[in-house]
Amino acid sequence: MDPLDILNHLLNFIAPAAALALALVLCGRFFNAKAAAVRSPWRQFALLFAVALAVLAAGLVLWGRDGKMLTYAALVVATATCQWLLLRGWKG
Repeated sequence: MDPLDILNHLLNFIAPAAALALALVLCGRFFNAKAAAVRSPWRQFALLFAVALAVLAAGLVLWGRDGKMLTYAALVVATATCQWLLLRGWKG
């Protein structure tokens, strides 16, 4: 495998994490802008992206391959929970 293939695989591995983190930050700012515990959208994105990458890496380690639907379901649940905590969703 040459370096471009490795880069392609790496970018395809992190793409769902980046897309979901970006979508959650944008939607969180749109729906509940004043309640965000983390004021900077970049910090919020970085935190959600880190959580998403950890879930994807755990799925890769656990099942030995990338792209399992259960991993993607866990990705959505983990990032949504993190976003809920960041937006202080329990204060309603």
